[in-house]
Amino acid sequence: MKSIDGEIALVTGGGGGLGRLLSLRLANLGAIVIVWDINETGIEETVKLVRAAGGTCYGYVCDLCDRADIYKKAKIIQEEIGKVTILINNAGVVTGMKLLDTPDKLITRTMDVNVMSHFWTVKAFLPIMLESNKGHIVSVASLAGQCGVPKLVDYCTSKYAAMGFDEALRMELEYEGYKINTTVVCPYFIRSTGMFESVKSRYVSTLSPNAVADRIITAMRCNEKYAIIPGYLQILLSLKWIFPWACVSMLIGGLVKEISSSDEDDKSFAVPNETVAEKESAISSSKDAAIHQQLARRISSSERKP
Repeated sequence: MKSIDGEIALVTGGGGGLGRLLSLRLANLGAIVIVWDINETGIEETVKLVRAAGGTCYGYVCDLCDRADIYKKAKIIQEEIGKVTILINNAGVVTGMKLLDTPDKLITRTMDVNVMSHFWTVKAFLPIMLESNKGHIVSVASLAGQCGVPKLVDYCTSKYAAMGFDEALRMELEYEGYKINTTVVCPYFIRSTGMFESVKSRYVSTLSPNAVADRIITAMRCNEKYAIIPGYLQILLSLKWIFPWACVSMLIGGLVKEISSSDEDDKSFAVPNETVAEKESAISSSKDAAIHQQLARRISSSERKP
């Protein structure tokens, strides 16, 4: 495994959940960690935990739905901290609703956070990696980017796109002769992160966030191109291209019994302390207004959390 001691690593969505666990592990391995999130309180807690463990960590409030904010914060980081050599695009959001019940703005938001932000973060930090011909870009996708799942139409679409982004970027870098590594990670549903607590899974247990964080770090340090978590599901995924669609549909339906909206969904990024996956039966106007207010919020660079 390669050493990341002294590397500058940026983790999006690091204000909680999987992003926080990744930040702690990176710091434990000697990396200087930078956390991006829109949740100020979450950022402060992550920075506090990393520093309490003896690591170096900086936090910035950044709205991944805002391309200009991404570029602005990237410039500040380069001026104040240094050159980012490890970029982990971890931030993600989910609605958990049927397509026709999902408000347009939430679909747009899912695409902005789950895939469009990858374009902007890579465009912001890749040029510096190219100068030294060194760096690693990790895309946290999902097994939902390998197969369609009911009530996750927008989420599956965004994760399919994230996988395509990683593969095409890797091919482009290799074709041009650069030694920049990329890794795409596709975990099954992760529990205890506030995103998939309502998932009722058959046969395959939802994953421990600690186990997923460990696997992501290992995949990065071993320069793996592609990591399915758990690994044995790769065999089942291959059946998708062999068996008739009716069988595939039954298989997917057998794995995931139900996905329902939850008031706990997605607290870790982009809309702190507000419900993202509103109840299917009714989306109250007050919640709608609160979400709009949070999405419209733009945080200035002065809100850096040292």
